Amino acid sequence: MSRTNPVPSPSAIGPDGRAMTLDDLPPSDTKRWVIRCKALVVAGVRGGLISLEEACERYKLSAEEFHSWQRLIERHGLQGLRVTRTQKYRDPSADGRADLDQPMEL
Repeated sequence: MSRTNPVPSPSAIGPDGRAMTLDDLPPSDTKRWVIRCKALVVAGVRGGLISLEEACERYKLSAEEFHSWQRLIERHGLQGLRVTRTQKYRDPSADGRADLDQPMEL
């Protein structure tokens, strides 16, 4: 009796160091982008599970937003993806405090 081996699904290394597949990516209707979800999308694109274009379309992201996640991971690790720390990580001169005498830049 012959046994057929199913074709393995593509895999990449996830942010936790384990193999991940397309099933590990966040759902396409993700609304709350926690660190883990962002990291999984970046790992999926880096590992070839999904293209940048597919990720942007699936998650309604701009390429700029995706690349900012990627840069933050490269420079600061997963903690760089924390929303509360984003300004500090993006602006190396920021010390985490707002200058209340100056107009806010958008």
